[in-house]
Amino acid sequence: MSLPRSPYLMLRLIVTAVACLGTTTFCQAGHNIFRNNAVGGISIDAQGVVNQPSVEARQVLVRELAAGLQPVDGALRQQTEIRMISLKMLEQAIADAQASNLGNLPDDIKYLAGIQRIEYVFVYPEANDIVLAGPGEGWRVNEFAEVVGETTGRPVIELNDLLVALRTAEQARDIGISCSIDPNPDGVAAMQRVVKGYRRFDESVIGAIEQAMGPQTVTLTGVPAHSHFARVLVACDYRMKRYAMHLEQAPVNGLPSFLEMLGESRVKLTNMMPRWWLACNYEPLAKSPDGLAWQLRGPGVKAMTEDALVSEQGQVVPAGMANPIAKRWADSFTEHYDELASRDVVFGQLRNLMDLCVVAALIDKEALLDKAGCDLPLMMGQTEGLEVDSWNVPKSVSTESSFVKRGREYLITASGGVQIESWSVISKAQSSNSVEQLRTEKAAKAENKSWWW
Repeated sequence: MSLPRSPYLMLRLIVTAVACLGTTTFCQAGHNIFRNNAVGGISIDAQGVVNQPSVEARQVLVRELAAGLQPVDGALRQQTEIRMISLKMLEQAIADAQASNLGNLPDDIKYLAGIQRIEYVFVYPEANDIVLAGPGEGWRVNEFAEVVGETTGRPVIELNDLLVALRTAEQARDIGISCSIDPNPDGVAAMQRVVKGYRRFDESVIGAIEQAMGPQTVTLTGVPAHSHFARVLVACDYRMKRYAMHLEQAPVNGLPSFLEMLGESRVKLTNMMPRWWLACNYEPLAKSPDGLAWQLRGPGVKAMTEDALVSEQGQVVPAGMANPIAKRWADSFTEHYDELASRDVVFGQLRNLMDLCVVAALIDKEALLDKAGCDLPLMMGQTEGLEVDSWNVPKSVSTESSFVKRGREYLITASGGVQIESWSVISKAQSSNSVEQLRTEKAAKAENKSWWW
């Protein structure tokens, strides 16, 4: 059985689950060890190598997190379509906890009162406050060591991620927020030489390809590489490619792998390889005429694709076109994203991050803190005392190959990433009287002395 001289080469990333769970700034060392080794489906060691965790490590982490979780009582447990969070009062609650509890934050602050998406931003100059609003409920630890809603199983938003979004709004504007996992050119060139040296296809080809490719590089921009935020970006890239390359069955019906689609198609094969990435997917924001009320609209996330040309030197260059099967897979991924986000929770976490980035960009661009007369020195990082949680920094991913046979041709693996263009999202807005009316209806409760309601 001959191996084609120019197979359709897609440079496969190891892709495993990462359901990322954040904790507060103040963590015990033992907890950190298990957290880095077992969060949701990947481990990242001290050298930054991303691998699959052991079942034992994950189980230990689940038990530790569940045992350490404080009971969720009273109104916090109630599922609601609109949970309100006062940024002014949250800042004060954090300061109070630091002063009275040795800096340890309670779970309701860590998990932002169980809010699960940010749908509204209300500005109340008369109260010197900005209020974030969206669905919320009580929380629990699931079997993958993720903190999720008690009834929906969807991830709750974490304080750590809110802090990163607020503090990196300018970086998001200037350089963007992104993650990619890519093969290095030397590895690609070595892999191509290996493929050309084989006349017959057998199991040894796969091992030789993986060895020739070597580790692939994780690149993060715009956010601290040690943050939970960054880990979610890496996790989603990792998981998406796992589904695309037929290394794991997607947990939703109607989403086959890209390799399955390609194996059944008659699309001509070339030396192009597809890249997929996840990007923002919002409709124009709704805004009140006075600019004091805003609504985020749309599903939040979409998958996109473009072919890339692989040169003999191993350089990967965008081709400006998309393989029709790769596009069909990306469209299917987008179509099933909401269902996927409820089953593979890291994708729900990514949507939360995109919401937070849009909100942070909006606050910055529209000078909402100035309009509200609201000062958030702790959360904005203007004063010391509130650091984001620190995780092992992801640096590399081992290469692992998958393939599908089509006639005499063998299709072997891909690259891509995550891109959050929050400033592009906020550049489009439409006037809405209904969002202004909702802000007015919630104004009385905004004077509540609690930081959430």
